[in-house]
Order: sequence, then C-alpha cells, then structure tokens
Amino acid sequence: MVTFFAAIILLVVSYFTYGKYVEKIFGVKENRKTPAYTLADGLDYVPMGKQRNSLIQLLNIAGVGPIFGPIMGALYGPVAFLWIVFGAIFAGAVHDYLTGMISLRNRGAHLPELAGACRSLPELAGMFLGKVFKHVVNAFSILLLILVGTVFVTAPAELLGDLTKGWMSVGVWVAIIFVYYLLATLLPIDKIIGRLYPIFGLILLISAVGIGGALVFQGHPIPELSFTNMHPDNLPIFPILFITIACGALSGFHATQSPIISRTTQRESQGRYIFYGMMIAEAIIAMIWAAAAMSIFDGTSLNQLLAEVGPAGIVKEVSVTTLGAVFGTIAVLGVIVLPITSGDTAFRSARMIIADYIRLGQKKFGNRLWIALPMFAVSVILTQMDFNILWRYFAWANQTTAMIALWICAMYLALQKKNYWIAAIPAVFITMTTFTFILNAKIGFNLSMTMSYIVASIGTIIIIAGFFMGLKVKLDAAEKGIKPIILDDGLGKAS
Repeated sequence: MVTFFAAIILLVVSYFTYGKYVEKIFGVKENRKTPAYTLADGLDYVPMGKQRNSLIQLLNIAGVGPIFGPIMGALYGPVAFLWIVFGAIFAGAVHDYLTGMISLRNRGAHLPELAGACRSLPELAGMFLGKVFKHVVNAFSILLLILVGTVFVTAPAELLGDLTKGWMSVGVWVAIIFVYYLLATLLPIDKIIGRLYPIFGLILLISAVGIGGALVFQGHPIPELSFTNMHPDNLPIFPILFITIACGALSGFHATQSPIISRTTQRESQGRYIFYGMMIAEAIIAMIWAAAAMSIFDGTSLNQLLAEVGPAGIVKEVSVTTLGAVFGTIAVLGVIVLPITSGDTAFRSARMIIADYIRLGQKKFGNRLWIALPMFAVSVILTQMDFNILWRYFAWANQTTAMIALWICAMYLALQKKNYWIAAIPAVFITMTTFTFILNAKIGFNLSMTMSYIVASIGTIIIIAGFFMGLKVKLDAAEKGIKPIILDDGLGKAS
C-alpha cells in the first residue's frame, strides 16, 4: 500500500505547497468586494460561508466521474495513480482555481441588470480568446452540460433501480431525478442546493471513508507501482487513459461549475480552499475507487464485469464486498449522491450560460422556465442512447472544455505578465490528448493511431501558435493604450 499512501500524502501536501504558489501567482486581494455582495439578487448571487461553499463545490464537481472513470481506468493498472495525482495537482486543481477566481474577478453577462456579474466560461473565452472562441465555447459548454445532466440521470437511476428492484423501476427513478433537477435549476440556489447538500455531503463522507478504511484495515492488496507493472501491454495509456479518468484528475465540467460558487464566495482568500482544495478532495475520492477496483479484481475479471454489469455494478460489488450488505448499501447511496449533486448544477449552469448568450434576464421565473424546458426535453431524448456511447462523447467533450478553459487561464495570466506556464503546459498536454483521441476513436474520425499522432501534433502546434499570436496582438494593443479590461472590483470599475 506504499504507492496508495504516498499518492494520498502528495495530494494533501500539494494543497499547502503548489496550491499556495498558484494562489500567490494569481494575487488575491482580501479587501476586494465579491459579486456575492455587490450583485446580491437572492437567486444566484447569495453570500454563503466557506465551508458551505466548499461542500457545494465538491458535490458539484464530483459526479460519477471520480468513481466510474477511475474504475474503468483501473484496467490500466497502477499508472492510473500517476495521472490522478499529478493530473490533479498540476492540471485539475490549477484549472479549477483559476477558472473560479477569474470568474469571481470579472464582470458577468451582457445583461444590463447583471452588469458587473461574474462571467461564465463562454464569456471569459470571448473576453480573452476572441468572439469566435466565445461561440465555440458556448456550444461546447451547453453540449457538455446537457450530456453531464443526462449521464448523471441515467447512472444514479440504474443504481437506485437495482437497490429497489421489484417495487420501483429505473424509469420511475429517472422521472423523479428529472423533477428534482428541474426544481434545482429554477429555484434560488439557497432554497434546495444550499439546504440539501450538507446532508448529501455527510453520506458522501461516510461512503468514501468507509471504502478507503476497509481497503486498509481488511488488508486488500492494492498493487504497487513499478516499471514492470505500470500498465498491461495490450492497453496503451495515451490518449485513452487521460480521457477515461477525467473528473478525478482534470475536468472541463468543473469550469462550468466554479462560476456558480464564485457568485456566492464571500472573500477572495477563500478561493484556494474552495476551488483548489475541493479538486484535491475529489482526487482522493478517485484514488480510493481506483485502488478498490485494482485490489478486489484483477484486470481480466474487472474487464469482464465491466462488460456485463458496467461501472454501476462494480460500485455495488466493491461496496458490499468491503462493507457488507448494510454499510455497503450506504456506500452505494454515497455514490448515488455524487451524480445527482452534479446533474442538478449542470442544468443550472447551462441555464445561466444560455441566458448570458441570448441576453435574457433571469429574475422572472418564466424566463428561467423558457430556457430550462427545452434543455430537459433534449436530455430526455438522450437518455434513450446507449450509455457507453453517451459516456465516450461526454468524456471527450469534457476534456476538450478543459483544454479551452486552460488556454483561457493562460491568456489571463499572460496579459498580466504573470507565470502563465502553470496553465499553458497542462493546456498543451490536454490539447494533444483530445485531438489524438477524437481522430483515432470510432466515435470520431477513426484514423490509425500513427496518423492521429501526426495530425494531432500539427493541430496542437497551430493552437500554440494561435495563442502566442493572440497574446502579441493584445499586448501590442495595450502598449498603444487599448488596454483589455481583465479585472474588476465587483463595482464595474476596471483595474
């Protein structure tokens, strides 16, 4: 268990070291008023405490991704631990912190009544990468969020259907979850999300601690990392591992969730705990489930079970094996909580992004309903798709959104002449990863791996060149007195 414990220690230490470094580069200002106060509207802009915000952020970002992804990634062996740890520290947590803090700093949507509000990811893309990117990110964000909402209806409904087999079907649970999502999308954030999440968080804590504790105290043989067992010979790790394990290491979905909490954050100094810290917490959850899948099943049996019962079946098997029938069921409930608490805010984020894009105020309930109903109609249709295919599209869209978000963060820092490499280096890596995957995958262009590498390399070089050309244009314009507005004090005054 040396590898497992070393990984957990590295994750925790990174919060106090690299997380502190990233915070220093960003440069928090304790006295700067946040939009939670300057734009308080009782709907989306509501000041909430650090612990409450952190719990909501964790439950928002930690859907089935840090569980299903690591379970499927366990097929690759202990190398999955490396991606979870170093991906979370240098890519995922940086991505979450910067997107959350940039959103907190910037005036929001184009809507007159929301002048000065926090900007969503598409708004930030338009601000720092140009209008074309704004439209691209709008499309990707909405696609990703609807896919997330759909995946996070199907997965918990199947788990609940299995627990209540004989008296409540999966279809009934799908309907119940959709009704909850609709209410969470339309009502003020502190009416449902703010009140239910502490309860959900307790269930999540019991689940994660229970599984992790059982692995340690029951002596399950968690494989150690070595040069001879990093991954099976028939499973090359690039690019599929980095697409499969997303939410536990790096996830673009988080960039769509962080603006929700940036609108309820009381002080900038809370950002590292809320954004960087909760990503590290999610990585620890991912480590626990990857270790559980590797220790309880070997590669062959895990692959066979995944084909027969899917990740949801593995979750139940692991929970019951380690904790017994009663506590295992509680652990399954903890897993059910995660997707539900991400699905509800996925639709909420989509509603905000669409409202920003079409400039439709959200104070009126009818305006919120007008946007929400078509989204849910599309999601209901998507639930009829094969889950495995749906998951592949979600995984690719997720990491592509992360790629765009990291380039936005790099541009933000570069415009202030700060160390933008903390975002640019992971941006380059995930750009190459997403390009290679979609070029090679059957759901994409189905090219050979060699051709995919070549084309992806060219595409990545073009993106890098475009970034530096765009940066030069903006810096030249700044020298001529056309300085881009990149910061805001929450009162509409640029700085």
